[in-house]
Amino acid sequence: MEAIKNHAKKGVPVLGVCNGFQILTEAGLLPGAMMRNSALKFVCREVKLQVSNANTMFSSHYQQNQIIRCPVAHHDGNFFADSKTLANIEENGQVVFRYAENTNPNGSVNDIAGITNAAGNVLGMMPHPENLIEDFHGGSDGKGIFESLLGANRLNAA
Repeated sequence: MEAIKNHAKKGVPVLGVCNGFQILTEAGLLPGAMMRNSALKFVCREVKLQVSNANTMFSSHYQQNQIIRCPVAHHDGNFFADSKTLANIEENGQVVFRYAENTNPNGSVNDIAGITNAAGNVLGMMPHPENLIEDFHGGSDGKGIFESLLGANRLNAA
């Protein structure tokens, strides 16, 4: 974890999916915490996500407020933060993805599915975009996250 923290401090992109999101919060790289799903059951299904901030290195290949499909599979995916922390991440535009169209599978506050750190180079998200990146997977809605990262890296290299 120390190596990941050091890289994050240097601005290197860090993506934590599912339990990776939980680890990033526990390591202090992201605010908030992950709790058991509100129904106290493992959830495995497809959800809808709204792109709440399309101006990040992780979401620039999406349109603002675009709705995408994405699978989830977790038991401890209920994002929680105290009211002050929640107000800060909302005001700073750190919420990148929200569960949309009443598909919140876990009770996450404000339908939060993915957030960045204040610097914008660490993203934690509970859904699994890597499981929906090719048409033979059933669609490619998750591909935009990886395309966004590739584009950001190309800009940084130039």
